[in-house]
Amino acid sequence: MTQSPDVTDRRLRNALARRHSRTRQLTPRTPWLLLSVLMVTLAMALLLQGYTHHMFGITSDDVTGARGRAEAVPRQVTHGGPVIADAAASAHTAGVKAHTIALTFDDGPDPVWTPRILDVLRRNHVHATFFVVGNEVVDHPELARRIVAEGHQLGIHTFTHPDLARLAPWQRSLELRETQLAVAGATGVTTALLRPPYSSRNDALDDADWSVLKQAGAAGYVTVLSTQDAEDWQRPGADRILANATPRGRAGQIVLMHDGGGDRSQTVAALSALIPRLKAQGFRFGTVGAAVGMAGPVQPAGLADHLQGMALIKVLRAGDRTVWLLGVLMYAAGVITLLRAAVVLFAARRHRRLRRRGPGRSWGPPVTEPASVIVPAYNESAGIEAAVRSLRASDHPVEIIVVDDGSTDGTADLVESLCLPGVRVIRQQNAGKPAALNTGLAAATCDLVVMVDGDTVFAPDTVRTIVQPFADPRVGAVSGNAKVVNRGGLLGRWQHIEYVVGLNLDRRLFDLAECMPTVPGAVGAFRRGALLDLGGVSDVTLAEDTDLTMALCREGWRVVYEEGAVAWTEAPASLNALWRQRYRWCYGTLQAMWKHRGAVVQRGAAGRLGRRGLLYLLLFQVLLPLLAPVVDVFALYGVVFLDPVRIIGLWLAFLLLQLLMGLYAFHLDGERPGPLWSLPLQQFVYRQLMYLVVIQSVFTAVSGSRLRWQRMKRYGSLRAPAPMKGQ
Repeated sequence: MTQSPDVTDRRLRNALARRHSRTRQLTPRTPWLLLSVLMVTLAMALLLQGYTHHMFGITSDDVTGARGRAEAVPRQVTHGGPVIADAAASAHTAGVKAHTIALTFDDGPDPVWTPRILDVLRRNHVHATFFVVGNEVVDHPELARRIVAEGHQLGIHTFTHPDLARLAPWQRSLELRETQLAVAGATGVTTALLRPPYSSRNDALDDADWSVLKQAGAAGYVTVLSTQDAEDWQRPGADRILANATPRGRAGQIVLMHDGGGDRSQTVAALSALIPRLKAQGFRFGTVGAAVGMAGPVQPAGLADHLQGMALIKVLRAGDRTVWLLGVLMYAAGVITLLRAAVVLFAARRHRRLRRRGPGRSWGPPVTEPASVIVPAYNESAGIEAAVRSLRASDHPVEIIVVDDGSTDGTADLVESLCLPGVRVIRQQNAGKPAALNTGLAAATCDLVVMVDGDTVFAPDTVRTIVQPFADPRVGAVSGNAKVVNRGGLLGRWQHIEYVVGLNLDRRLFDLAECMPTVPGAVGAFRRGALLDLGGVSDVTLAEDTDLTMALCREGWRVVYEEGAVAWTEAPASLNALWRQRYRWCYGTLQAMWKHRGAVVQRGAAGRLGRRGLLYLLLFQVLLPLLAPVVDVFALYGVVFLDPVRIIGLWLAFLLLQLLMGLYAFHLDGERPGPLWSLPLQQFVYRQLMYLVVIQSVFTAVSGSRLRWQRMKRYGSLRAPAPMKGQ
């Protein structure tokens, strides 16, 4: 029979007053547009950084393969001098002047060895030519400037040190152009000198090499090969390097050495002996340009090239810092995740031992006093009958109060038509779930109150089990164990895993740490007096259950988790419905965290909530999810540019850790582990969806907007509790 609520309690009557405020709607596209721009920018930065640092890289100057056919190489080049100009048109070469040595150094600038080589050259008053790698110039622009300032010449050695003969023409052009810009940005000069990586003498050129020289010649470059290879890249010892670099005869030579690409201590030692020895033999030293009589191969850079080069250096160095920071964050997130797993598993084991019923381990004398069960309902006709019948089948004395919050689908009529004893229906105009709960609270006649959603069914012993912790007078609220009933599909399995592994393991940890942040609306019990002291259920957040629980903790009440109080709830059956539900949950949790932020600096129970519960939520439900898309992009970067075996191995290790946690959590909850087969798939869809929910919620909260209540569609999958008894 329909009855009016008892509003004699002044404290609750004041709480029933509605709070009105204008709501500002955040443009739906705004956060996603911003996120898309950020992710595309990050992806492009990582792509550029990966290409410039990890696509090729410096290994050695050994020949990369068998020499091909040389039919296209002009005879005058094969038998000519080591400096080749106009290769695209009428190729001609130049040799080094007699009694002249042009020292050349490849693969730098290196922060260790280039300064030492420069010091040797300066002590001996010798100038040389440095063929620099573009990404090394980006990393060490000050060394490139020192090379120029001390009178040496610069040549380019590509940006990433690839074998140009194996690249497409557009990639060759990119390699040369980017290196030229790096030199221009770092030093303010440009150079016409080029030495392709892995090149050696004229007679080693094949047709593929010649195509590279022709393309470079068309771009205005003069190719500089070598006539005397010190072979220091093999690190055979300083004496052998010295012997290899010493000319046989009086002819001029271009000597190939290295100032980067590895340990060049032997090169420095050999160079210190080579210069005095050759000077004693009457040899002169000069740059490549001076040694062959070339006029002005190095010129001041134009303003456009200089500015573009500076921008390139800044962008790439910013990319380096970004990659370093992401690496640090990934390692930190990994360590935190491992620590969390260890703590959660330890807490779950300890919680199970402490809550195991036995002598000295119960809450106290059995609680037999009746409880009021409040069921707020809005358009719950699909499942309300199963919910009410399950409550009526409880083996604990209960009064059942169904508060119809302005339903338009006949929910109240359906409950009344059941004619179940001990079930009251209260009708009110639609005012929201908090108002419905307050109406039920005002009508309740018992000191213990159980709150249950209209899409949830109880086991016969659920009410009796959930009220037992109230034997401890310090307990003000109890969280039950909510389970997903519609777990047949893939989405249902994923939510089932989340409830058992994520939510329930965390609740065990919160219980031990005495910082429970949420008693779920699906199954929770409270002391009515404690709720009245708070003024009832607040409607200032969308997560009224979290807000209420945090308020109780701050008032000094202990909130515990009773895993034996099982209830089955209907979960969203579509991604859209899941998004709407979780968006509301997450946004409401953020509201509650902000509302109760003062607990962080309080003492006692409030301080435990603030410094344990709130910080845990901030770290694992806000900050880490916000980083998740970045971590995913960086993981792809690692697979493409770093060590894919290592990255995939780490992913598999974390997946194994999650599987082990899942097996243990399912064991604790008495669930069969079958649904865990879908755990790997969960990482590619469900996980990303949950992270995007957090991002959207944070954007909404930061913008100052208020999210409207979003009701989940009901599917009518609930059944009476008896068939579920064995689950």
